[in-house]
Amino acid sequence: MASGLSAIPARAAADQNQSTPHAHDFVIFASVFTQQGFSLPGAKVRVRRAGEKKFQWEAMSDRRGELGVRVKQGAEYELTIEAPGFKPEMRKIDAREGNREDLTFQLEPLAGGKL
Repeated sequence: MASGLSAIPARAAADQNQSTPHAHDFVIFASVFTQQGFSLPGAKVRVRRAGEKKFQWEAMSDRRGELGVRVKQGAEYELTIEAPGFKPEMRKIDAREGNREDLTFQLEPLAGGKL
């Protein structure tokens, strides 16, 4: 290698040409908070294709109130988020363009509910 250029190992070159299993996935990231701005762990998110009745994906927010769901690109989805003592919320997600959606939820407490 007199030119000072380094060669890419054969395995690395082969890996670059292969499609990863999640190459056509769309990732939905969400942060969930209370109205006071505190993170809300344990919020349950369910996702389904728009127009379908059955939810196909679900996730729970971690101790920081964060979660991620991986769905297929090229469709529209409906996301529902619920947490005990809070009003459920629904959002539509358009996964036909791009590969990621970042959402922030500030859930409202149920009327007369105790937290």
